[in-house]
Amino acid sequence: MDELTDDQGAEIRDDLRALEAELVELVALSRDATRPVELDQAAMGRVSRIDAIQQQQMATAGRKRHEARLRLVRAALANDDYGACRRCEEPIGYGRLKARPESPHCVDCAGVLEGRR
Repeated sequence: MDELTDDQGAEIRDDLRALEAELVELVALSRDATRPVELDQAAMGRVSRIDAIQQQQMATAGRKRHEARLRLVRAALANDDYGACRRCEEPIGYGRLKARPESPHCVDCAGVLEGRR
């Protein structure tokens, strides 16, 4: 892979900053949906409580995914060697960074780490 050009690097950094703002907003919006469900039987029936608990659990899982991705985005923005794979130190590649600008690994290393290669 070739290293990013200055223009590509600037474009990807802009993508990272926009993604950071989007994720901060998503985490903030999910706060209400992840609060514990009130188990007042007079206010709702059993099936409604189960549905509310399931929705709360799905919202919590989504929030955790957003928070984890936000940590990766912030780490990428703070990384002086942004664009280099943390495992093999080769350039990650514009296409991968355009799709997932927070990616700390090239496609090959990500596959190895995820057990796909």
